[in-house]
Amino acid sequence: MGQCYAKNVTVVGENEEVIENNGGGSYNNQNQTSNNGVRNTPNRSSSTSPWPSPYPTGTNNSPLPGGVTPSPARSGKSTPRRLFGKFPPPSPAKHIRAALRKRTSKPKEGPIPEEGSEGGGAGGGGVERQLDKSFGYRKDFMNKYELGKEVGRGHFGHTCSAKAKKGELKGHEVAVKIISKAKMTTAISIEDVRREVKILKGLAGHRNMVKFHDACEDANNVYIIMELCEGGELLDRILSRGGRYPEHDAKTIIVQILGVVAFCHLQGVVHRDLKPENFLFTTRDEDAPLKIIDFGLSDFIRPDERLNDIVGSAYYVAPEVLHRSYSLEADIWSIGVITYILLCGSRPFWARTESGIFRAVLRADPNFEDLPWPVVSPEAKDFVKRFLNKDHRKRMTAAQALTHPWLRDEHRPVPLDILIYKLVKSYLRATPFKRAALKALSRALTEDELVYLRAQFKLLEPNRDGKVGLDNFKMALVRYSTDAMKESRVPDILSALEALAYRKMDFEEFCAASISTYQLEALDGWEHIASTAFEFFEHEGNKIISVEELAREMNLGLSSHTILSDWIRQADGKLSFLGYTKFLHGVTIRSSVTRHQ
Repeated sequence: MGQCYAKNVTVVGENEEVIENNGGGSYNNQNQTSNNGVRNTPNRSSSTSPWPSPYPTGTNNSPLPGGVTPSPARSGKSTPRRLFGKFPPPSPAKHIRAALRKRTSKPKEGPIPEEGSEGGGAGGGGVERQLDKSFGYRKDFMNKYELGKEVGRGHFGHTCSAKAKKGELKGHEVAVKIISKAKMTTAISIEDVRREVKILKGLAGHRNMVKFHDACEDANNVYIIMELCEGGELLDRILSRGGRYPEHDAKTIIVQILGVVAFCHLQGVVHRDLKPENFLFTTRDEDAPLKIIDFGLSDFIRPDERLNDIVGSAYYVAPEVLHRSYSLEADIWSIGVITYILLCGSRPFWARTESGIFRAVLRADPNFEDLPWPVVSPEAKDFVKRFLNKDHRKRMTAAQALTHPWLRDEHRPVPLDILIYKLVKSYLRATPFKRAALKALSRALTEDELVYLRAQFKLLEPNRDGKVGLDNFKMALVRYSTDAMKESRVPDILSALEALAYRKMDFEEFCAASISTYQLEALDGWEHIASTAFEFFEHEGNKIISVEELAREMNLGLSSHTILSDWIRQADGKLSFLGYTKFLHGVTIRSSVTRHQ
């Protein structure tokens, strides 16, 4: 098994400021090392490491104080910090918010500065504000459960095993996450706990979701009672297999992760802290089901919303999170990092400091050249590359990934994808000229792309005439609806599909409405698809168009006319191939979507 390296990028400077965190937010992480046993992947520059460690191998002379743990996300407490020149690699479970705030030159509007301003006391005087810490949960925890040993410690509290003394669970072992009310020093930190319970309760039902049983409280703590997973973390399984998984076994893991994440995304929940430590096996059996845990950093998100608060774990954080504008695609990036680790045993982005890791995430490319990648299948490499694309618009969704050639299984159901609703919404609002361009593009799709679209069309349960309308889209959502979906207001997107109440879509038009030009552009065969599509467009959709008309089609102003003129052929006044591909992209998302501050 060879060592993998990320491609060269400058990632560290002198006197970097770093945070250290003990605990990864899951049940079974008591014996983690600072590296969690996964081999680090330094950025490639020379045979000699550019970051010589000041600490001799095998010693524990790190200046980091023991037990330094960052406060909960959005808790209002600043993370303990010290200034060091160089030191050993940080834990991959580290919380990243405070370091990013420190690096910004001036405070930004939004949740993060607001939390920092709390200071843990009213008026900065150190006196805790009077907050309502009553959650309305049951207050009979000690009567119903007998606490056992501690099985994990994370950002928000610690988790213990317990045995139910009465009720439906009498005699059964459960896991209890205990969150101290003394640490809830802001209204935001209190709301974080409410939201975690609401998400766990709202997402009940999926086989790969940790089962939520109850929530209790007393004067000192909140108790979240859940299913006890005794099989250990995914990280432990990776280590027990020598650091990486064979491809076939990795597929089994990734299919389970994608299934539950697709379920969360459809319900309007973004996890924001996906990593091997947050997936537990129910038992020690090799074929035991995998469960997703730790929704302490998760949030509800509307279909067109973008978040801007920086949360997560350094090695798994997506580039757009660091840019403070992200959505569900951030979870997909994290799954890409997990898949990379499963297949080669190394992290795709690594540096000795937290800010160095962030620079690697933003600038470096994962390495697919060194061992074991030459013996990994091309399909698996393509899968990981499409997840670790720095342009979030080009990544597959979790539902799409389940139809990727590496994982495809015609006997496994594909979950409904909320992306379909977003794309159809845009299609219905498009001009006839734009729709013609998309129809031509849909006719050039390969079988690999059509597998996913057929699965989604089937989930809408077409009418006898083979078409779908508003009722089909509505009933599909209702069929998979949970309390979480209602909380995130996902069904609101149906109001944008009202046009389908008066007209229906056949499969051909559904394909045109449900394709993403950005995702297709990430394919190796994009040039062939685009040129084939342009041939269809030339025969069936291209027309004479002026620069002014094209600008109106794309909702652009006078300043764009010079650029747009290059997209129109001088010979006949129609769109050129360049113009066609640019027109398909439309206005870039960065200029058309307002970030939520």
